[in-house]
Amino acid sequence: MFVATRPHAATPAPATVAIAPVFVPPLAADAPADAYGDAVRLGARLMTDTAKLAPGYVGNGLVCSNCHLDAGRKAGAAPLWAAFVNFPAFRKKNGEINSFQKRVQDCFLYSLNGTPPPLGSRELLAIETYAAFLARGLPSGMSPAGRGFPALAPPALPADDARGANVFAEKCASCHGSDGAGQAVAGGTGYPPLWGARSFAWGAGMATIDKAAAFIHANMPLGQEGSLSVQQAWDVANFIDGQVRPQDPRYSVSLEATRKRHHDSPFSRYGTVVRGERLGESASTPVARED
Repeated sequence: MFVATRPHAATPAPATVAIAPVFVPPLAADAPADAYGDAVRLGARLMTDTAKLAPGYVGNGLVCSNCHLDAGRKAGAAPLWAAFVNFPAFRKKNGEINSFQKRVQDCFLYSLNGTPPPLGSRELLAIETYAAFLARGLPSGMSPAGRGFPALAPPALPADDARGANVFAEKCASCHGSDGAGQAVAGGTGYPPLWGARSFAWGAGMATIDKAAAFIHANMPLGQEGSLSVQQAWDVANFIDGQVRPQDPRYSVSLEATRKRHHDSPFSRYGTVVRGERLGESASTPVARED
C-alpha cells in the first residue's frame, strides 16, 4: 500500500476524510467453535490469503484484502458487512439480479484476474458466511455508513498524468515499486501490483478513475489515510489507471466495441492512447497469469 514520504512544500493542503459513525463488526476469532465458526474463519483467511487457499481461482498477485482492507472489516474500504445486507441486488455491470456469491465471483474474475469459483463452492460459501457473520445486527436492505468508499469531490483541475506520476513517486513507489509491480513480503505479495500482468484486469472497479481516486483518498497511504489532497488522489488514480494491465475478460469483437459496451465513461482509459500506446490492445496488454 502507499507509504507517504515528507510532503513537498508545494503539496496542496489535504482535505479531511469524514466518515459518519459506523457499525463495528465482530471478530472472526469470536465465531463459535463449530462448523459455522469454521466457515467464518475460513472466509476471513480467504480474504487475506486468497491465492494460497484458492490457487485455482486467482490469476494475479492480489488478495481480497488489498481492496477490502482489514479482511473486509474497515469502513470506507468496501467492507463486506455493508455489502452483504444489500444483496441480492440488480447490477448495471452485468444487467442481472446478483446474489452476494455472484458479486464475489466478479471480484475473482476482474480484480483477481482469475476464474470465479462455482456458486455454492467451499470458497464462496465461506466468504458469504464470513460476510454474514460480520453483518450480524445490521438491517437488511439498508445502506449503512461506511459502505463502499467515501464520496470524493471532483478535482479542481482535470486529472493529470505528470502530476500523478510525481504523487506516485513521492507517496506510493516505496511500497508498490517504481514500476508498479508491488513488493513481495515473506514469499508473498505484501504490497500489491497496481499495473502489469499481475495486477487487476480492465473491468475491475479499481480500473475506473473515480473509484480508484475515492479509495486512495480515503485509505492511502496506508496508515496515513486522508493525507492526500483531493487533487492528488485524482491525479495519482489517473496515472495508475493509465497503465497497461490484463485484458477485460468481456472483450469481444474489437477494442472499440468493447470500450463502447463496457467502458463508455470518462473515468475509463480503456481503449484510449496514453504515451503512444492504445490501452487494451494486444500489443499493450500483458499476458494474463504471468509468473
